[in-house]
Amino acid sequence: MPSDPSHFIRTLPKAELHLHLEGSIEPSTLLELRQRHNMPGATPAEVAQLYNYSDFTGFLSAFKDVTGHLRTPEDYELITYRLMERLKAQNILHAEVIVSVGVCLWRKQDFPAIFEGLERGRQGGERDFGISLLWIFDAIRQFGAEKAQPVVDLAIQFHDRNVIAFGIGGDERAGPPEWFAAVYARAAEHGLHLTAHAGETAGPDSIWGALNLKAERIGHGLTAAQDPELIEELSERQIPIEICLTSNLRTGVCADLTQHPVRRYFDQGLMLTLNSDDPAMFHATLVNEYALAQQTFAFTDEHLRELARNSFEASFLAAEKKIKFLNLFDAATVR
Repeated sequence: MPSDPSHFIRTLPKAELHLHLEGSIEPSTLLELRQRHNMPGATPAEVAQLYNYSDFTGFLSAFKDVTGHLRTPEDYELITYRLMERLKAQNILHAEVIVSVGVCLWRKQDFPAIFEGLERGRQGGERDFGISLLWIFDAIRQFGAEKAQPVVDLAIQFHDRNVIAFGIGGDERAGPPEWFAAVYARAAEHGLHLTAHAGETAGPDSIWGALNLKAERIGHGLTAAQDPELIEELSERQIPIEICLTSNLRTGVCADLTQHPVRRYFDQGLMLTLNSDDPAMFHATLVNEYALAQQTFAFTDEHLRELARNSFEASFLAAEKKIKFLNLFDAATVR
């Protein structure tokens, strides 16, 4: 863990673009949900056990267990509001939050009702904390393209209600990007932005595959470092890479933080943003990610300012809203 983030980092206006709603549920909230649903093991110690795992497979299993506590629209309303409260505390002005719609459908939940809960939470958070939030609907790639199609259908259905993008997450090696060409094409036809987890647990081919799907942002991109041609492509096209330092360390996809390619990427001219991914499950916060970048990789305050500005530039906000945030950012950080 980094030492305390500086005043500069804490007060720097930020956006967060790679943030899983279900991975943001703090143990205290999970305990509340267990008690709400009369679930066994409703003690702090038993809840804490859910957040322990040693590798990426273990993390996916823990994520699945955590989502099992979400049963009603009110549960989704609660976790959305709590997330926005924590965003406010870190001076995060805008977030694009990934919802595991694929998991909801797998659990045979009434997703339209859940979405109403999500929107109530978002509206409450916007009202009380002044946070801007957009939704990204996520399909579980190892379930295959057929299961991803209803996720796209729901994203299209709710597109005019703050659903901005479609993406795929889950086990990268068990669900290659090539499976999803038709699904992504359909999402694009209906005006949805496109993103994809790629190069987290699979090699550079997975990132090339995501680019072939017309993904506009790449989640993680850790293994791009293995392919100089890919680095050149990402740099030339300025495809934003959503860097998640603590996540990569906790899931074991990066064995030693000092080996993470983030500084190399920055020096090679890639467009990077910093993100907490699943903050509660990784014991991470966005301000700590910035502190980690500074303390481990010698990013200066000016470098961090560039990364924070990138987070607004790389957002899927409408042009006029993006300009508004960038003007606000520049006014707040002018030297």
